[in-house]
Amino acid sequence: MSSTTNAPVTPRRSLAADPGYQAFWILRTGFTVAPILFGLDKFANLLVDWPTYLAPWINDVVPGSAQAAMYAVGVIEIVAGIAVAVAPRFGGWLVAGWLAGIIVNLLTIPDHYDIALRDFGLLLGAVALARLAEHYHSARQPR
Repeated sequence: MSSTTNAPVTPRRSLAADPGYQAFWILRTGFTVAPILFGLDKFANLLVDWPTYLAPWINDVVPGSAQAAMYAVGVIEIVAGIAVAVAPRFGGWLVAGWLAGIIVNLLTIPDHYDIALRDFGLLLGAVALARLAEHYHSARQPR
């Protein structure tokens, strides 16, 4: 006759099995890696010619060239990705705000509405990340 013992479920193990917590980590990882990679690509233009995604009116407002503006955008995106990694309750809102600005930019460029719609979906994901981060941060606090 064999005996089986069930290991006690620790709070950490229970949390790791929580689908909401898993979703939080998926979003946190995605919103850390993607902004950092896209930010770095602003310096290399390997994925796309980034200056073409800058609305002409914004290019007229910012000093320097569109590529110089993309360098600044790249730095901001890298910082946003790091913020998500370190402090997702803040970083999620930072990325959501940044995406809102990108959406406004894209809506003022003809034929970029599909990308603006995609970025709106990303904005919703960033808001979900911030809300989940708040929930799981609060859940870890002693009561």
